[in-house]
Amino acid sequence: MRKFLLFGSIIGLLLQADASQLGFIVLDLASRTSGQLPAGWQIKVNHGRPNITIGRDPDGSFLHLKSVKSSFSLEREVDVDPAQMPLLTWRWKVAELPKGGDFRHSSTDDQAAQVMVAFTDRRVISYIWDTTAPRGTLEMATSIPLVRIYALVCQSGDAEMNRWLPESHNILADYLRAYGKQPPHVKGLRLQINSQHTGSDAESYFGEVAFHSAQQ
Repeated sequence: MRKFLLFGSIIGLLLQADASQLGFIVLDLASRTSGQLPAGWQIKVNHGRPNITIGRDPDGSFLHLKSVKSSFSLEREVDVDPAQMPLLTWRWKVAELPKGGDFRHSSTDDQAAQVMVAFTDRRVISYIWDTTAPRGTLEMATSIPLVRIYALVCQSGDAEMNRWLPESHNILADYLRAYGKQPPHVKGLRLQINSQHTGSDAESYFGEVAFHSAQQ
C-alpha cells in the first residue's frame, strides 16, 4: 500500500510541475463570491477611498473597481521567471474613463485600468488603458523614488468601452524594449485605478490574469 501511495504522490508532483511550466493563474476569480478578495491579493490605497467588488456576468467572474477622485490598487507578490513564462494575459473592460487623463503629464496621470508588473530590480512595466495617449505608446511614466516605470498603452479612449477585451503581452520582449536588457524575475503584480489628479471618476473590470509559457 505504501508503494502505491508513494507512486501516486510522485505522479501528482509531476503533474504539478508540468502545469507550472504551462501557466500560473495570478488572479483566479472562479471560486470568489461577493465580499471576498482573491486569494493572495491585498488592497493598497494611495488616495481617497477604495471601491472594490467581486461579481459575475455571462462572460464569467470579474473584479470591479470604481474610483471617485481616488487612487487604489490590488497587489500580489509572485516569483515568475520571464524566461520560462514570458506571456501575461488578462481580460478587462472600462466603463468610465478619467476625464482628460494622460499618463504623459503628471497633472493628468490617471487611468481607468492598469496592470503593473514589478521586477526584482525595481523596474516596472505598466500596461494601461489611457484616456488620451495613443495606443502603442511606450514612455517613461511618472517617477516614484527609487523605482523606474515604463508605461505601454494597450487601449486608448472610449472606442472600445463597455466591452470585454482580451490582452496578451510578452513581458520579456516589452522589458527588453523599455530597458535595453534581459529582465530579472517578476516579484509582484498590481491592478490599479486612479482619477485623483483629474478630479474625476473612473470605472473598470478585470477578469482572469495569468502568466504563460511561450507555447501557450
